[in-house]
Amino acid sequence: MLTNSNILITGGTGSFGHSFVKMTLKKYNPKRLVIFSRDEMKQWEMAKLFANDKRVRFFIGDVRDKDRLSRALDGIEYVVHAAATKIVPTAEYNPFECIKTNIDGAMNLIDACIDKKVKRVIALSTDKASNPVNLYGATKLASDKLFIAGNSYAAGNNTRFGIVRYGNVLGSRGSIIPFFIKLAEQQDSLPITDDRMSRFMISLEEGVKLVWHAFDDMVGGEIYVKKIPSMKVTDIARAIAPNAKHEIIGIRPGEKLHEQMISLEDAQHTYEYDEHYKILPSIHSWGGDPARINGGIKVQEDFTYISNTNTDWMSIEELQQWIVEHRNEIGKI
Repeated sequence: MLTNSNILITGGTGSFGHSFVKMTLKKYNPKRLVIFSRDEMKQWEMAKLFANDKRVRFFIGDVRDKDRLSRALDGIEYVVHAAATKIVPTAEYNPFECIKTNIDGAMNLIDACIDKKVKRVIALSTDKASNPVNLYGATKLASDKLFIAGNSYAAGNNTRFGIVRYGNVLGSRGSIIPFFIKLAEQQDSLPITDDRMSRFMISLEEGVKLVWHAFDDMVGGEIYVKKIPSMKVTDIARAIAPNAKHEIIGIRPGEKLHEQMISLEDAQHTYEYDEHYKILPSIHSWGGDPARINGGIKVQEDFTYISNTNTDWMSIEELQQWIVEHRNEIGKI
């Protein structure tokens, strides 16, 4: 589907964008891959990595600016929406700005994609959008709902919208692993918000592959949830600095003790597959559509997908091995 196509990724200079661009160029050889983002310095640095690749284009712009989005989407067939204000404490203290990017930006993108007759759009979501307790999660839940409704809002147009939802990305810029690695080099203790806390863990490569699958599989309105392991925050700390003391500092504003990707309320529309789950939309009877179910097995009515009750756990040794293999990449993008 993506082979020899025209693709645009919003927020494309982030951790996911770097991996998506690199992997997609290699696997699908698109005609054109446009990185749309607002940070000129990040674009400048990323452009150096693809300086000799004429397929890669850079477009300065902000999802808050609908006119600029519309211009960038000329001739684009497929869109990945990765732009977001996503740091939880930052969103708590700057709610207006978070809403402008995560909700208003989503609305602008939906309108512009329909007007420009884009074929398919995949929006990146987060585990924090399931029963949210913080502003970031609430804005991403609203964004998810907007993209789902976009499939009927498109009316006679063929533009279709889908969503990919996953947890903490291993080693991404600003995440816990590079944070702990840096602290461990400077001191003999690591801050732990709560020693019971757990998180879902996913690699960038797995996230990219889930987006590829969603493009191929989607009918419109589905939320794809990758099956991924959990890990306790204390075990992440032990993997990075086995001898470090743990200083309990308390949960930060907007934090959850455990993350959730599928709620009890979602279960009635959720289907299981070999490597992922799929939450079907509840509107327009789409939740029972055979084309959207596509061979899935309906989960139990009391099913939930929460990090602390997950059946798949990453061990300390597995994380240590991952760190060894990716040491030069951690926190760099």
